[in-house]
Amino acid sequence: MDKTVDSAAEAVADIRDGASLAVGGFGLSGVPNTLIRAVRDGGATALHVVSNNCGAMDSGLAVLLAAGRIARVTGSYLGNNHEFRRQYLAGELELELIPQGTLAERLRAGGVGIPAFYTPAGVGTQVAEGGLPWRHDGEGGVAVMSPRKEVRSFDGAEYVLERGIRCDFALVHAVRGDRHGNLVFAKSARNFNPLAAMAGRVTVAEVEELVEPGDLDPDHVHLPGIFVQRVVALSPWEAADKQIEIRTVRAVPAPREVRA
Repeated sequence: MDKTVDSAAEAVADIRDGASLAVGGFGLSGVPNTLIRAVRDGGATALHVVSNNCGAMDSGLAVLLAAGRIARVTGSYLGNNHEFRRQYLAGELELELIPQGTLAERLRAGGVGIPAFYTPAGVGTQVAEGGLPWRHDGEGGVAVMSPRKEVRSFDGAEYVLERGIRCDFALVHAVRGDRHGNLVFAKSARNFNPLAAMAGRVTVAEVEELVEPGDLDPDHVHLPGIFVQRVVALSPWEAADKQIEIRTVRAVPAPREVRA
C-alpha cells in the first residue's frame, strides 16, 4: 500500500515517446512543476497532453513546450503563452480546443468508466459541426480539421456527443497526501487536479506535505488513493516554488490628515 517513490525522476521514468499525459493545474495554480521538469529531463518526446492550458512564464507545461516535446494538446485555454501560439500556427503541434466545462467532464467521465456523454455546450458551433483547425500547415492553411460530432435531441433540446478521456499517465499536485495516495488539494488547486488524476491509467502525485495513513480526516480527502499509483514528497524548496502569473496590487491610500 505504500505508494511513495524516492524521486520525481523515478516516478516518471517509464513515460516514453508518444505517451499521453493528463496534467492538473489552472494557469500557475496547482501545477505539478517538479514532475513536469522530471519528464523534460527524462527525454520523452511527441507527447500528447491533456490540460486546461499549456503553461505560462516558463512554468508548468511551458517547459515541455519550449523543449519541443509536445506533439498534441487537448485543452480549453491558450492564455498568454506566445510560444504555444507560435507552434500551433506554424503547424508544429496539433491543438484540440474544447469548452472548459466539456474538458472537465471528459476527464471525469474517462476516470469513472463512462465512454461518452451528451452536452449542450458547443451545439450550433464548429465544436459540433466540425471545421476547427486542429493543425495548420505552416503556410497559412489548415492541414487537419476537427470532425463533425453526433448531435441528438432530448426533450426538445439538442446535445452533442463528447468522448471520455483516458491517458497513459496523469501528473497532479496536492498540498497533502498520505502514503496510500489519498490527496488533499488547496483552494483553487482543486480545479483540474482531481479530474486529471482520475483520467490517468498511472497517476503520479507530487505532495507538499507527506503524512502517514490515518493522519488525514476522511471527510477532508478530495481524491481517494484508489486513483493514485505513485506519490512523491516535495522538498521545502519545491513546495514553496509558486509563481504569480499576473501580479495585481492595490495602491496604498495617502494618510488622512488628523486635525486636533
